[in-house]
Amino acid sequence: MKVLVIGGCGYIGSHLVSRLLTNGHNVLIIDDLSSGYADSALGGEIQVGDFGDRKLLDLVFTKNNLDGVVHFASLIQVSESVVDPAKYYYTNVSKTLTLLQAMKDHNVGPLIFSSTAAVFGEPVDIPITEVHPTSPLNPYGASKLMVEQMLRDFDLAYGFRSVSLRYFNAAGADPEARIGERHEPETHLIPIALQAAMGKRPALKVFGRDYDTCDGTCVRDYIHVDDLACAHLLALEYLNKGGQTTAFNLGNGEGFSVQQVLETIEKVTGLQVPTIDAPRRDGDPARLVADASAARKYLGWRPNYSELETIIQHAWAWEQKRSGPT
Repeated sequence: MKVLVIGGCGYIGSHLVSRLLTNGHNVLIIDDLSSGYADSALGGEIQVGDFGDRKLLDLVFTKNNLDGVVHFASLIQVSESVVDPAKYYYTNVSKTLTLLQAMKDHNVGPLIFSSTAAVFGEPVDIPITEVHPTSPLNPYGASKLMVEQMLRDFDLAYGFRSVSLRYFNAAGADPEARIGERHEPETHLIPIALQAAMGKRPALKVFGRDYDTCDGTCVRDYIHVDDLACAHLLALEYLNKGGQTTAFNLGNGEGFSVQQVLETIEKVTGLQVPTIDAPRRDGDPARLVADASAARKYLGWRPNYSELETIIQHAWAWEQKRSGPT
């Protein structure tokens, strides 16, 4: 296949690019490099530009015979989306509408959309299935849900097929430590804790130790970034075999608490993670765990790296490589 990966220089996008190339596919990337890095793409052709630029999209779709598009490009900071929702609705929704219109006009498809568990909001049932009510708690989650609705409407009106992949906590790095997480600012627990243990940032804040969980800290479903990349490729193959528009949850189906993550980091690294106890954050559920049985059934998806220790080992190898010799 020849696949366009929008946001292919970012964290998850670059891992998909690697998997596509490993499986013998041709890759074209559109990325404005606002949060991605050109050297994260281990191959393929990079077109530096804005995925909301209709002239650029027309040029790319005219010059290339594509077998599918995978869309990762979006703003992802929950707190920022609350203080500047216009920015999130413009980038995540309006620009995606421009993309969809261009794909429709050029008869390009299908599309795999990088969605999020944030579309669900406060969990009603655990584990969370695809039919769980959707009630986002912030503009970030709302913007993703709006795109999912657009995709359903495009299918009904134009026969435009897509899969939305709702994943929970992406974590880890390439098993060979070639690429990994490089967010600025970083908001994910595992890299923040690793960097705190290395003395590269202040002590980690633990937001709440009084939740109704095994040790009082929040429980989350961590999924290895390489397993996420595999799911995107399987979803594209699913659509190219005639699969219908739908959404799938991606997770391990098993949650780990903040405290368990910290203890595992200390076991893997031999370093202590400095912590400071802090009050609960508004909107933080006690547990967020996915039911990914539908992805297993319909995509044939099987996570290869479901052990927390393995996820952290890969993240640690990447952090060490980033830091260079000590």
